[in-house]
Amino acid sequence: MITRFAPSPTGHLHLGHAYAAWVAWQAALKAGGDYLLRWEDIDAARCRPEYETSTLEDLDWLGFAPDDASMRQIERLPAYEQALASLRDRDLLYPCFCTRRDIQGEIAQSGRAPHGPDGPIYPGICRQLSTAEVRRRIDGGEAHAWRLRMDRAVVMVGNLTWRDLEAGEQMARPEIFGDVVLARKDIPTSYHLAVTIDDADQEITLVTRGLDLFESTHIHRLLQALFELAVPTWHHHRLICDAEGKRLAKRDAATTLRTLRECGATPEEIRVRLGIDEG
Repeated sequence: MITRFAPSPTGHLHLGHAYAAWVAWQAALKAGGDYLLRWEDIDAARCRPEYETSTLEDLDWLGFAPDDASMRQIERLPAYEQALASLRDRDLLYPCFCTRRDIQGEIAQSGRAPHGPDGPIYPGICRQLSTAEVRRRIDGGEAHAWRLRMDRAVVMVGNLTWRDLEAGEQMARPEIFGDVVLARKDIPTSYHLAVTIDDADQEITLVTRGLDLFESTHIHRLLQALFELAVPTWHHHRLICDAEGKRLAKRDAATTLRTLRECGATPEEIRVRLGIDEG
């Protein structure tokens, strides 16, 4: 078995990260497998070396030090571009020049828009642009994202399933997301594309992550089929929440492990607090 913990070095780790790291570490430990760390550092404007240092310090302090921490998304842009080129060659991508305002305006004019897990489904504004129009706008340097032609992709792969250790066998339903973005205007990939390619290249056999990403697995299973990649098992685990029941997040300034350490907390106390004191 090979598992991974994939933090973004955009801040210090909090209790939610500690639990996610433990789930991956514990699964590999029980199976006699490998537990890897992958730096999801594609957002160069927000990533900092000091956060990488504190992440490794926190994991070592907790006893969850990874077996390897050498993969960096920022170094893997050619792999993502190769995957995108494969989809373009099969006419499964189209450029989208829309701003958020454009999309919101189109949805408002069309009345009630269908919703997916991420909110209103993209209404397809750029889907029918002519080849000449697309070329003119790209050659003119107009910013654009790349969207997947979901209807064609779904027909191409047929029925798919995936298995979660908690929820069991699932039918893949990627169409609930509509034409998802696979490369953004400011960053030449998306979470969906990068995590699928990275997990395959690291030969991950068990993907552990929070329940908030459960629905995203429908997309990842589709991409695995399109790229003919190995299919792992998933374990979407519980989320660690604050006193109000809200998921802990860096953007909400959740108390960090670094702060808890400085205040005298011990690894044993953190395990008890997370309900993982069984070892």
